[in-house]
Amino acid sequence: RLNSGDAVSPGPACGAPPGHMERAVVRCVPSEPKMSLWFVLCDGSAKHMQRDQTEPLGRALARIATNAGKGHAKAAKKSKKARAEAGPAGEPVATAPLAVRLFSRDGESVAEDVSNAEAWQDGAVLQIGEVKYQVERNPPSVTELHLPRSLLAGFPVCPKIHTEFGAPQHCLFRWYQEQPGGGGDEPSPEGTIWVEAPVRDRVFTPTNAHIGLRLKLHCTPGNSQQRYGLPREVESSGPVEAGPGACTFDSRHLYTKKVSGEGLIRTVSYNILADIYAQTEHSRTVLYPYCAPYALELDYRQNLLKKELAGYSADLICLQEVDKSVFADSLAPALDAFGLEGLFRIKEKQHEGLATFYRRDKFSLLSEHDIAFNEALVSDPLHKELRDKLAPYPLAQENVLQRSSVLQVSVLQSRNDPSRKICIANTHLYWHPKELLLVSEVTSWNTSIEGRR
Repeated sequence: RLNSGDAVSPGPACGAPPGHMERAVVRCVPSEPKMSLWFVLCDGSAKHMQRDQTEPLGRALARIATNAGKGHAKAAKKSKKARAEAGPAGEPVATAPLAVRLFSRDGESVAEDVSNAEAWQDGAVLQIGEVKYQVERNPPSVTELHLPRSLLAGFPVCPKIHTEFGAPQHCLFRWYQEQPGGGGDEPSPEGTIWVEAPVRDRVFTPTNAHIGLRLKLHCTPGNSQQRYGLPREVESSGPVEAGPGACTFDSRHLYTKKVSGEGLIRTVSYNILADIYAQTEHSRTVLYPYCAPYALELDYRQNLLKKELAGYSADLICLQEVDKSVFADSLAPALDAFGLEGLFRIKEKQHEGLATFYRRDKFSLLSEHDIAFNEALVSDPLHKELRDKLAPYPLAQENVLQRSSVLQVSVLQSRNDPSRKICIANTHLYWHPKELLLVSEVTSWNTSIEGRR
């Protein structure tokens, strides 16, 4: 049974079978002044301590003893035996202070004058009273775990997951669906009953049977050495809703079920319409009057975009009009789950920009070269001729320099043949029907130049 909540803690150490050790998780990074220590006491309370890395071990152990003593006294006060042995005033019998020691992986007691950074090594043993804890230094951990706000039947659910000392592709995943009414697993303290789904993948695609039910993800962080850290859980904020059924891209996906073979590259380029432009009155009444209001909503469109893009099994994807938050919270996590690494370049003074994705097992990134057109036009000697040609036309020059267009350039190298490289240029050039005057000026300017030659 799994209870609701983000973090999943192991049970209390008291009463554990002989030879069993609980976990004492230590995070100690050389570039940071403090280390953290996490463990669970006998009373089931989790302790999270921050200590200076340079502090002598003895001080940290004394603090642990104080915390453990409070927890031990609390547990004893609740026990029937303590109440039976209480004095006339109802005070529980006093307990002796708990001995707290740290042993190296070789079983030697660690000196108390050793610094915390040196003392708390992986494989060491922390002993609090009779309870022993296995020290795990810098195990994989989940630092961020979220599910999308909108869940549609037939569309992949891709969690946003960030890890430390691990990687999402090495994590273990277990999915659960909400079970209304009786049956299934035991209910959590909140009254929700969760039933495990037969899916152990990072991506879960709900069916029509899940409509009206919420989802829960249980994630155990891992790394390439098959080392695993403390699991975390996250529940969806809302239930699965009915999807739109068949989509126009379904027929195209019939031709792109597999990734292209050796020596071939499949590329997708797509202007995905930034949310800031989709929600204007001009968009709703002039550009997209045929769209129902819900079809322009960002959450709805993201579900369709993720399914369509993933279904093309592309090696390279170039996207335009990508909202910064959409890239970070939706597209990057989703396409990462399908083996694609993402790069983002925001436009100057805008909330949207360009995104380029490349397949990790085919390419490695050599370099990025992002160029702001207006800056390059002014400062790059290569564009002197163009600057000189624009100078006689102040209106055209002003319009060009005010544009926020950027060029996202990525240089990739083939993993199978390092001698082969490819340069990907992704851009979104400015266009607006009211800028016909600019086009007219530039056209006249080109005609004039041609006439002089």
